Amino acid sequence: MSLIQHSPGMVINLLALLAAGPGVWLLYSTRSREQREIAHLNNLTEQAPIDEPIHLMDVPTLRLIRLSYRIGAGCLAFALVLSWVSTKI
Repeated sequence: MSLIQHSPGMVINLLALLAAGPGVWLLYSTRSREQREIAHLNNLTEQAPIDEPIHLMDVPTLRLIRLSYRIGAGCLAFALVLSWVSTKI
């Protein structure tokens, strides 16, 4: 008897775990990338002369960060739905 026939809920929970792992990693790496970028920009702003404008993140970086947060949150939401479905079986 295979594992799928014996306990399908456990297999679905395993799939949920496999979906949550990359989502957590993506959210963590995006947050650390964002913090490094903010620290770099703060350092540039502190070293700049007073009359120079404040350094801000460029638009492609902001889009990448937002996209990464959305994909990571989507992975976690998908894992949550899979886990919920496994309790209904």
